[in-house]
Amino acid sequence: MAKVKITQIRSTIKKPATQLKTIQSLGLGRIHSSVEVEYTPQIEGMVKKVNHLVSVTTL
Repeated sequence: MAKVKITQIRSTIKKPATQLKTIQSLGLGRIHSSVEVEYTPQIEGMVKKVNHLVSVTTL
């Protein structure tokens, strides 16, 4: 699988609890925080759920 960099670009204030938990499970939590992960189907599903809060770049 390819590695990707996921960066949180928007706040989770006033977002549903499920979106907050998804952001936390990705390893994010603050604006401009980033993680590098393998782009598995599970990660892809989480990114689709919060795609308005994060940006994804391939490495």
